[in-house]
Amino acid sequence: MWYRCNRSASFILDTQQQLRDDAVAAAAAQIPESRLLSPATTATATATHNSSSMAETLQNPNPNVSAYYQTRAAHHGVVTSDWLAQAQAAVGRHPDDLPPENSKAGDFGKAFSVVDEFNNWRKQPDLAEAVAAIRALASVIRSSEATTMMELEIELKKASDSLKSWDTTSISLTAGCDLFMRYVTRTSALEYEDFTSAKSRLIERAEKFGEISYKARKIIAMLSQEFIFDGCTILVHGFSRVVLEVLKTAAQSRKLFRVLCTEGRPDRTGLRLSNELTKLDVPVKLLIDSAVAYSMDEVDMVFVGADGVVESGGIINMMGTYQIALVAHSMNKPVYVAAESYKFARLYPLDQKDMAPALRPIDFGVPIPSKVEVETSARDYTPPQYLTLLFTDLGVLTPSVVSDELIQLYL
Repeated sequence: MWYRCNRSASFILDTQQQLRDDAVAAAAAQIPESRLLSPATTATATATHNSSSMAETLQNPNPNVSAYYQTRAAHHGVVTSDWLAQAQAAVGRHPDDLPPENSKAGDFGKAFSVVDEFNNWRKQPDLAEAVAAIRALASVIRSSEATTMMELEIELKKASDSLKSWDTTSISLTAGCDLFMRYVTRTSALEYEDFTSAKSRLIERAEKFGEISYKARKIIAMLSQEFIFDGCTILVHGFSRVVLEVLKTAAQSRKLFRVLCTEGRPDRTGLRLSNELTKLDVPVKLLIDSAVAYSMDEVDMVFVGADGVVESGGIINMMGTYQIALVAHSMNKPVYVAAESYKFARLYPLDQKDMAPALRPIDFGVPIPSKVEVETSARDYTPPQYLTLLFTDLGVLTPSVVSDELIQLYL
């Protein structure tokens, strides 16, 4: 039973926050409706929250190098009606649910661009790339001037294709767009409504999809707490925001543990994670990447994130994950993966070369002769036999269950 949690895991956060939600609802009931719906109040709050979001629109300056690794954007992207049906609607709206100030559609005749909208959302540091895509596609529905469902679906399809072509190496971006289209547009109930009502329902479903996707990270953090015990040592690789959320939740629960962080070459993302953990007063030891085997006997478990979870139950993640899993497996150390379900992708790599390359520049600190070939791939594939469990917002899964979940997600 420990290996497969029920799909109602999405209620974990709602259960813990029930008293707080009741208090919020009670307070809101005492506020006049005109104040709650005041456009001026909403506009002021939006402007205040997004006053620092006026940076120039991000673009992909070099299509030969993965846009993710050029901009340090976050990876992510997917969901099921079964899961969404069980999740409660969020009380109120999170500040990150408010669109950036400079992304409002229809500003004095300026043409709406889904890529610009996507890049505006990506400026929020804690928002995953796939969730930013979901927000952008929801904006397409709101700003659309289509008069029929067919026109609107064609417009959404074109917008989705534009986002996926912005960075073809991003697994989560592609998966997030595909799942958005799958969930939002495929409902027979829309065939029996007038277009205005149908469009309103689409907007409602799109916003709920975004809200639940945003909550996924916290759900994963709650599910993983049972596996982190006092006195344990955890090895992490590079920087993963969902892994950071797992460790942050454990620290806030006053669990005593220490973390070994790999450096995460070539971009040294492990340094960033070690800095974040230091702020939480978590004991941290920084390792060079090649010291993993040397330090593995100190480790009780390995926690990694994922760029994508594939049909076999394996993962595609930052370069070096595969060799860490190999070492851990040979020394009987569990390898746990923390990944949102919108990273589940319809891919089935057979080997390391059987996936689209995601390239990134590598600086060795010294000149490299022109005749020397440099491996610039940014990620590798870890087969499922080297993974112990996957912590997702759908529950705690064994790698063998992933294919079943993918079937339900995409059917």
